[in-house]
Amino acid sequence: MELQVIQLDQEKLSCSICLDLLKDPVTIPCGHSYCMGCIRNYWDENEMHNCPQCRQTFIPRPVLVKNTILAELVENLKKAALPAASLHHSYAGPGDVACDFCSGKKLKAFKSCLVCMASYCELHLQPHYNIAPLKKHNLIKATSKLQENICNLHDEVMRIFCRTDQQCICYLCLMDEHKGHVSVSAAAERAERQKELAGNQQKIQQRIQDREKDVKILLEEVETMNCSAEKALKESEEMFKDLIRLVQKKSSEVKKMIKSKQKSEESRVRELQEKIEQEIRELRRRDTELQQLSLTEDHLHFLNSYSSLSHLSESTNIPTTNNLTLQYFEDVTPAVSKLRDKLQAALSEEPSKTWLKITEVAPTEPLTRPEFLKYACRITLDPNTANPYLFLSMNNRKATLMQVAQLVSVHPERFLQWWQVMSSDALTGCCYWEVKWHGKVLIAVAYKDISRTGNRIKCGFGNNEKSWALECQTGFYIFRHNNLTTYISGPQSSRVGVHLDHKAGILSFYSVTQTMNLLHRVQTRFTQPLYAGFWLPVFVGDTVELCELK
Repeated sequence: MELQVIQLDQEKLSCSICLDLLKDPVTIPCGHSYCMGCIRNYWDENEMHNCPQCRQTFIPRPVLVKNTILAELVENLKKAALPAASLHHSYAGPGDVACDFCSGKKLKAFKSCLVCMASYCELHLQPHYNIAPLKKHNLIKATSKLQENICNLHDEVMRIFCRTDQQCICYLCLMDEHKGHVSVSAAAERAERQKELAGNQQKIQQRIQDREKDVKILLEEVETMNCSAEKALKESEEMFKDLIRLVQKKSSEVKKMIKSKQKSEESRVRELQEKIEQEIRELRRRDTELQQLSLTEDHLHFLNSYSSLSHLSESTNIPTTNNLTLQYFEDVTPAVSKLRDKLQAALSEEPSKTWLKITEVAPTEPLTRPEFLKYACRITLDPNTANPYLFLSMNNRKATLMQVAQLVSVHPERFLQWWQVMSSDALTGCCYWEVKWHGKVLIAVAYKDISRTGNRIKCGFGNNEKSWALECQTGFYIFRHNNLTTYISGPQSSRVGVHLDHKAGILSFYSVTQTMNLLHRVQTRFTQPLYAGFWLPVFVGDTVELCELK
């Protein structure tokens, strides 16, 4: 009864975030209590300051003050629980191996006997130490897998390995269905497989060394590539000095191109490095498992586990540094030099001809709303990606942030931590759509492989290199990409137009009023198809809706 009371008190005085006893307990305005560190971290990671249990939102963020009464109750509970825990520490609990000979409440087993096929606590194990015939029995660390050593057909211990059928059998199996098969004792087969295990470990260790060398070479290649990029930047700037007043914009574009390509190549190498290091971690894990298996005293467990662990998969299709091809920047200088010569020749011609040649270089973009509507596309939201707190309506073209999570199916593409949703179809080519928003929303485009679980940087639209987002709220706009923010001053409107030219790498956001007012334009290179996305990060009742365009 005393243990039950302590357990109930411990549940009442536990934090629902860390599931442990309250540490520096605080009580927030709704009446729920948490560890001060837990609720502070929870609010730091979320823009909305709400209760994790009842979801009540607090504006402004509450000041946290330690609850001294709860703190005293937690300390008293810890003192009361110590004597009770010390009395029962040797009893078998969930996940423990129980003694087969204890009556009533069973103690934890200390050893298992491979001859008796039973597990013993320290008390009931004593005969195996004192009685001569029992001293010869094979004792191993207590295990719950003893039943795996019993033949399902004959209820006998399996001490024989059938090489014909590659399985452990008992002596009765050898006389019946395995009669005439090639068989040896389990110990003999274990000894032979142990030799193979050592060979597999050696191959894994060699592969680890090879891949570590690849990582080192990758780092050297990145350094060389960076030096090449810096040299190209310096020489490009020197050539643009002669025409700095007329071609300053073009110079800036070239610098951005080099930086972007440099970052792209470095990102590609980093990604390859991460894959190789992941393979190294997997090989180390397999090596550890094989090492642990080689040390087990249970022959039958060894043989049953060997086939699944001993197979050494071939190396993945991750390219090595032998066939790695990085793009360097030596061709930038000749290209800029050629452009300079062309511009000098063009500037010597009549002004009208020069203007025509220059304007032909830049990609064109619609100017009026009717021109944008020529590229209008109909977008629907994918329910399988929607966070449970988002309610989709109007044929999956409107999203609303709800107070209570909905019952939804488990799906690998569903956003779990953040209140986001993505479109069903990919966006390629040139397309345009408009969005009506209310409250605080992020209107975004993202690659499909953006993470669905994890922290804000990993999953949140605009916080990583896989997404671009315009944050809309009353009074101002913010453009977000790769965790960088740009504050935008522009005419406020509850309707935002998004124009995407995937091939040209142009993404533009417009405030749609009587005219099209450009808020922000991105010039980059999209490497994958894009998907429209929305994030409603703060207030219950906020909505975002895809407009019907005619």
